[in-house]
Amino acid sequence: MIVRQFTCRAIINPHLHAHLRKPWGCRDMARPSSDLAAFREIFSRAKKIAIITGAGVSAESGVPTFRGAGGYWRKWQAQELAAPEAFSRNPSRVWEFYHYRREVMLTKIPNPAHLAIAECEDRLSKQGRQVTVITQNIDELHRRAGSKNILEIHGSLFRTRCMSCGHEAANYNSPICAALEGKGAPDPDTHDAQIPVQQLPRCEQTSCHGLLRPAVVWFGETLDSDILTNAEKVLDSCDLCLVVGTSSVVYPAAMFAPQVAARGVPVAEFNMEDTPATMRFKFHFHGPCGTTLPAALARHDTEQNIE
Repeated sequence: MIVRQFTCRAIINPHLHAHLRKPWGCRDMARPSSDLAAFREIFSRAKKIAIITGAGVSAESGVPTFRGAGGYWRKWQAQELAAPEAFSRNPSRVWEFYHYRREVMLTKIPNPAHLAIAECEDRLSKQGRQVTVITQNIDELHRRAGSKNILEIHGSLFRTRCMSCGHEAANYNSPICAALEGKGAPDPDTHDAQIPVQQLPRCEQTSCHGLLRPAVVWFGETLDSDILTNAEKVLDSCDLCLVVGTSSVVYPAAMFAPQVAARGVPVAEFNMEDTPATMRFKFHFHGPCGTTLPAALARHDTEQNIE
């Protein structure tokens, strides 16, 4: 499976982008179907469903995606700040960026797409069927919607890791530390707060007090091997795969669904636009995920009504 080969988070390069658009073997590259009834028939029989989600599903909750034109915090794009080198150079600036994102997330709620996935997982689990969410998102909206079987491959905004002792823990404090209160405004004219490192979030473990960092996977860092192993097991055993609101430009996640499709498993993409991987898939449903997904995952006529 592809997760054995790619273990670092990175933007897809032009060569891999071109590779995704090329035919694999003799596969027919006809336009994916948008036949919802046909998808629903496959869905009704699926026992193990993998749902890969990206920033697009959370964008409908008003979460900034930091992708493409206008995707800036002050004058920087996410990949300029979400990197270990950026944190080493200027931990105050990086913490302002993540503090802003944490505070924004505390004002957002799951949208109908998140809720449809959570309801589907709960409903199908009572029928002995399995739904697993593999998400690139760090906002925890799937968890807040009620999903339980979640693999957060890029970590969470609401977890921290100590740079000294390595201790990792959930952290929902608002603000995360006193010095960051009122800081993090995204306006390009805003000046850096230049908070002394001693006043940034610190470890509360006994005798440590080391500098904390967000427990997220930054660009160029290795993804958690346990999470990747679990994702590989899910993807290797699923009999239906959904790709929801992902641009398919950040790997290894960009390669997950094409690998599933390559072994003949139906893959359905739900997105506002085509992606580099669209032509690999059996289905493509265009439009807001909060509109298309609830209808796709609703109770099928053949399902038993188990409470």
